[in-house]
Amino acid sequence: MSLPVAAAQALQTFQDAAGWEQRARLLMQFGDRLTALNDADKCDANRVHGCESQVWLVGELHDGHWQFSAASDARMIRGLVALLLARVNGVSAAELQQVDLPDWFNQLGLSRQLSPSRSNGLNAVLQRMKALAG
Repeated sequence: MSLPVAAAQALQTFQDAAGWEQRARLLMQFGDRLTALNDADKCDANRVHGCESQVWLVGELHDGHWQFSAASDARMIRGLVALLLARVNGVSAAELQQVDLPDWFNQLGLSRQLSPSRSNGLNAVLQRMKALAG
């Protein structure tokens, strides 16, 4: 399965980073660029349960490809979610089911810095995406 363009660009950016400090700055920058959800989308129906931080997720199918938007009240989580969105936006439902979250964050050089609670939260976001995609 080939990577969406945004994922390939993110991967190159993180692979070019010189160490954890630079990757941490990049992570925050990715989170800051996350398109804001409107207040109506920040409702309980869109809240991802299983995250310590508040995370909201909405998804729409366009011409057979999924487009997700998300928000979080935590800056680090916003960055991680932004990288997850880069990986999944534009894929089909079948491709979405094949996304390997640990592998993606390992490729980005971020897996060792993910606490178990953050990993669990990101997995909850991905599982919610997969459920929305059916």
